[in-house]
Amino acid sequence: MLVYERVSQPLTRTSLMRWTTPRVIAAPGFIAPALPTVARNVPEGALWVHEIKHDGYRLLVRKRGDQVRVYTRRGADWTHRFLRIVQAAGRLKAGSFYLDGEGVVCGKDGVAVFDKLHGKANDDAVFLYAFDILELDGIDLRPTPLEYRKKRLRSLLGKRKSGIVFNEHIEGDGADIFKHACKLGLEGIVSKRRDLAYRSGRVRSWLKIKNPKAPAALRIEQGTF
Repeated sequence: MLVYERVSQPLTRTSLMRWTTPRVIAAPGFIAPALPTVARNVPEGALWVHEIKHDGYRLLVRKRGDQVRVYTRRGADWTHRFLRIVQAAGRLKAGSFYLDGEGVVCGKDGVAVFDKLHGKANDDAVFLYAFDILELDGIDLRPTPLEYRKKRLRSLLGKRKSGIVFNEHIEGDGADIFKHACKLGLEGIVSKRRDLAYRSGRVRSWLKIKNPKAPAALRIEQGTF
């Protein structure tokens, strides 16, 4: 449910009313996601791994028994929109889990196209790049290192290529990985500490390095996001 707050201000010719960003009342069972800190430079060292940042909607997927829920970053329940993800979650062999990932629609070149998420016309094509798991079969995995959580996530998802897909991480020279991501026109990368726990809210153990020429960066610059 969205709750709008009215802001009082003098009337102008261009507007009679101004609205703030919608405040979402989180659905039951929602766990707030970890949010990466924007960084200018890719971190160095063996403790960091790097993931492709796909241009889509941040989504959290929760399964308990036969019930699956899909939440937005702020906790709105969008289960009804993304049935492909819901069906894929229902087929996974676990009694319960809570996944963190990015909901995307990709073009023919395999690159996520953010514009295809608007208007709901392509909802049936949206799938999840899952990059973390917070809970599995009643066990809270948040206190465990990222490296362990990724292993459990990979084991759960297997080699599935539809509905919910494992988002691989890359080890090695992060600056070189970022350079290749930019050449491919991707949004950028997220560098993560492999040895640290999962924590909701803004964190510095996840660093987002943006491709300045990617559509996502241009949307922010032009105010069209």
